[in-house]
Amino acid sequence: MAAVGGGELGKEVPVLVRVLLVAAVVVVALALGLWWRSRQGVVRVAAPDGAAPVASEPDDVWRERGVELARSATFVQFSTDHCSPCRATSRVLGELVARRDDVSHSEMDIDRNLDLVRRFSVLRAPTVLVLDRDGREVARMTGAVGRAQAEQALAVVGA
Repeated sequence: MAAVGGGELGKEVPVLVRVLLVAAVVVVALALGLWWRSRQGVVRVAAPDGAAPVASEPDDVWRERGVELARSATFVQFSTDHCSPCRATSRVLGELVARRDDVSHSEMDIDRNLDLVRRFSVLRAPTVLVLDRDGREVARMTGAVGRAQAEQALAVVGA
């Protein structure tokens, strides 16, 4: 019985082709992994006019949710209970806030704050919004956040 292209049905693929195929898949997976890792915790500065759309009084949006805005900057972390990078990010931000009285950190559960998730285009957990003292987003970080990235975010705010 002939297969499409004139070969026999059930004919085995040569070993070299299999090896090359596996090698190509490994290279693509490695490239995607490195790209993904490079985006973890990166500080992205918001648009100069104040990033995501908020109410005319941005601090009211946060006050309604129990977020106390600090004098210099506030980290608002969107997380889920089952997210391991969320716990690590929370620990890093908590340690930073413990050393500074002009910075605060609040966590928002993604499942219980879907309106804010949509409003601020939160696409993954954790996402940390960096707010100025008026409650406007000035930067954001997604993925696991390290101490260096958190301090870089504070530099964006000028804190």
